[in-house]
Amino acid sequence: MSELGGCNSESHCANNTRRKDASRGLKKPNIEEIKHARNAVFSPSMFGSSLQEIMNMQKEKYPERQLPWVQTRLSEEVLALNGDQTEGIFRVPGDIDEVNALKLQVDQWKIPTGLEDPHVPASLLKLWYRELEEPLIPHEFYEQCITHYENPEAAIAVVHSLPKLNKMVLCYLIRFLQVFVQPANVAVTKMDVSNLAMVMAPNCLRCQSDDPRIIFENTRKEMSFIRVLIQHLDTSFMEAIL
Repeated sequence: MSELGGCNSESHCANNTRRKDASRGLKKPNIEEIKHARNAVFSPSMFGSSLQEIMNMQKEKYPERQLPWVQTRLSEEVLALNGDQTEGIFRVPGDIDEVNALKLQVDQWKIPTGLEDPHVPASLLKLWYRELEEPLIPHEFYEQCITHYENPEAAIAVVHSLPKLNKMVLCYLIRFLQVFVQPANVAVTKMDVSNLAMVMAPNCLRCQSDDPRIIFENTRKEMSFIRVLIQHLDTSFMEAIL
């Protein structure tokens, strides 16, 4: 009999040790973890969902809102933290841990608290647009966008032909970006209309081609299309919606 009591061989002892280690490694989830898992099932995330799904989610809390709460809330946070006076806004990423913490808050419908860096809500806002289940400008309108990327009148016509919800969400975004292209703001942020279009175009349009040459060429057209909208789209009608 071994001094360890009951082990007849080294391999048997090793097996016992492994079993004990494995059992020690099993940890029952605490109450908070169970709640979080349950919420994830019954409360879908606002990230990675479709615009219509997001509007359905907020019907109970904000039945009168015509725009996604997550979009307007994060946009307002960027401005409240003087993002329009912050160098590199939308280009410089926010701290990843703070962005993730904010994402959790927002997904629980909590008004963000304790924020100091406008890059954090700006990064999460870009992520929200980018992760939409269907791009903000739906795939069936993509070819029109890259065809009319230099024609303001035709580009604006594309916007007004979008489904109503997509149109309103896009117009809100463009109206928001138009704040940042004011000369006094650009002087501080160093983010002119071309820079803003460059960082925002991938969050609005998605090229479905796998050909690197087409992707590269279309990237330039996507940026130009968004730039034209920032410069020429009349978003004054949004005042009645906000």
